[in-house]
Amino acid sequence: MHVVIAWWDLDRSAQTIASLRDFLRDEAVDRFSRVPGLRLKVWISDERTNRWGAVLLWESARAAAAPLPARAAELIGYPPTERHAFDVEATTEGAYDTVRLARLGLAFAG
Repeated sequence: MHVVIAWWDLDRSAQTIASLRDFLRDEAVDRFSRVPGLRLKVWISDERTNRWGAVLLWESARAAAAPLPARAAELIGYPPTERHAFDVEATTEGAYDTVRLARLGLAFAG
């Protein structure tokens, strides 16, 4: 398994965290649900520092190296400010009440 973390500093972009939430809800979540080899993608934001990003969990480094839809970079106007890739040493799932992870988060709240 392989993990990729991508962060954008939005200070140079016309996009905002709120506008990117619309992008998630309207197109990105559905598009990424069909990407081969992607086990989980978690979009993240930090309003205090005006940063936006994602954590992607892949079945393999080879799957992570495949081309991805670049719509976020297109909207933001530049590639991620930071991008890091890591091998996964171990995984587990804790005890939880929420069975389904798809379509959770602020983009889908209220």
